[in-house]
Amino acid sequence: MSNSMTGAKMVVQALIDQGVDTVFGYPGGAVLPIYDEIFQQNHIQHVLVRHEQGAVHAAEGYARSTGKPGVALVTSGPGATNAVTGLTDALMDSIPIIVLTGQVPTFMIGSDAFQEADTVGITRPCTKHNWLVKDTDALSKTLHEAFHVAMSGRPGPVLVDIPKDVQFATGTYQPAKPQASHYQPQVKGDIESITELAKAIETAKRPIFYTGGGVINSGPQASQLLRELVAATGFPVTSTLMGLGAYPASGEAWLGMLGMHGLYEANMSMHDCDLMINIGARFDDRITGTVEHFSPNSKKAHIDIDASSINKVIRVDIPIVGDVAHVLEDLLKVWKSRGRKTDAEGVAKWWKQINEWRAVDCLAFKQTGPNIRPQHAMARLEALTKGHDRYICTEVGQHQMWAAQYLGFEDPNRWMTSGGLGTMGYGHPASIGVQMAHRDALVINVAGEASWLMNMQELGTAIQYRLPVKQFILNNERLGMVRQWQELLHGERYSQSWSEALPDFVKLAEAFGAKGIQCSDPADLDDAIMEMINHDGPVVFDCLVEKHENCFPMIPSGKPHNEMLLANAKTQGAITGTGAVLV
Repeated sequence: MSNSMTGAKMVVQALIDQGVDTVFGYPGGAVLPIYDEIFQQNHIQHVLVRHEQGAVHAAEGYARSTGKPGVALVTSGPGATNAVTGLTDALMDSIPIIVLTGQVPTFMIGSDAFQEADTVGITRPCTKHNWLVKDTDALSKTLHEAFHVAMSGRPGPVLVDIPKDVQFATGTYQPAKPQASHYQPQVKGDIESITELAKAIETAKRPIFYTGGGVINSGPQASQLLRELVAATGFPVTSTLMGLGAYPASGEAWLGMLGMHGLYEANMSMHDCDLMINIGARFDDRITGTVEHFSPNSKKAHIDIDASSINKVIRVDIPIVGDVAHVLEDLLKVWKSRGRKTDAEGVAKWWKQINEWRAVDCLAFKQTGPNIRPQHAMARLEALTKGHDRYICTEVGQHQMWAAQYLGFEDPNRWMTSGGLGTMGYGHPASIGVQMAHRDALVINVAGEASWLMNMQELGTAIQYRLPVKQFILNNERLGMVRQWQELLHGERYSQSWSEALPDFVKLAEAFGAKGIQCSDPADLDDAIMEMINHDGPVVFDCLVEKHENCFPMIPSGKPHNEMLLANAKTQGAITGTGAVLV
């Protein structure tokens, strides 16, 4: 292969060399040379989305479900600005994606040319790093560097802005070279700090493993090492929204998700523990609540590859900078070499207390009345799909929390959701990215009708590429989480939290060429879900649910973890005006 080629050809060649098989994008004038090169090759499949935001979310879904980088290609100006939400979403959730944007020719930059925007300036705060390439000879090296930066250390989004004249010009292509980058994050943890943590494990009476998305980002080995550590110590384990699946939901030590809508036993354990071992989480405010009340009597350890995340929100006693897999491997070696000791008596008492909290059964509900309760919908979806090769995406809102509470994940990379940014409209295009990566899997996007409408146009993408994604909409005709907060915090003044003009989702699905299913009767739900599963094409499932159901448990704003609102009337406590129980 000659190393002399156009910039546009360099882009395609670099993607091939980096092992990319799928690109999500939308063409425009400033990227037409690249699209012309895509037309002339057969190594990479391009997926034509209906909106640039959809391209980036699809790349996120692809990346999160495979562990490989996702790639999106968009044009200049509005193409680039439409990608900003997806970039910010990926930055918050540490998802490795590479976004390639076209730019006006170099000699026109700064002249307010047609479809010109300062893409590098706009995206600097929402990318891990970005580049404007003005020299064709520098393009290939920059592209390889972009993949390295996106995947190394704490993963994240990067952007390469490529002027149109650079795409047309000829230069010298440089193949990817291993270890050629100046960016080399620390992966091995400090052994003295790891030994200090091993000593803390030996003496803890009320320990807990608090795990996050960093375990999944570290790769399959990290999840296996976590499971080994939990089994060896007998300590309980909980997780953030982004960490679900790193430890199996069927595991004996699993306490469920923690945080604002986390399980009672998980939050109570976090509040009362004497040793908190944070593995790959960032002490997000949805987890900590009010910082001064967060786990007030514990020694805290924090394992994270991102040094800037340590002591950023919560001061910790044992900080360990390093990759989760490397650190857990060393921690197990050190702890085992010291005799595999724990305070067995103390931990047994701790489990007795935890099991009392478990007995509260905070997710218990009864399917009564003529309307489908959303909890029941999620419980039946779990029961009927858990035996499948299943991937779950969500939009953002109540349905997202119900999905996290009632769906069980046994493995990492099976749960795609927008955590840090809370992006409505994420799930539908993300499910398309997941299905492109796993053509034979059952891919379900759990949605609310309001979130799903934000990127409903991507149903056309699913039809075009014959992707059998299932859109499972919990339709309460409300902005459910907004309405819940208005009920609890704003005197039941429901300002703009419902739509008076929703579409007929069955007819909408059929207009795109998909299958539409509607279900409103609990007695028909199982059969309707099986119809969805068994259909070999895209499905929009309109599940009409109770309109004013609230999502509990819930930690009220400003309250500590041991003051939660529960919906379970078995619990001792003061009944609130919402019908919930404050404990």
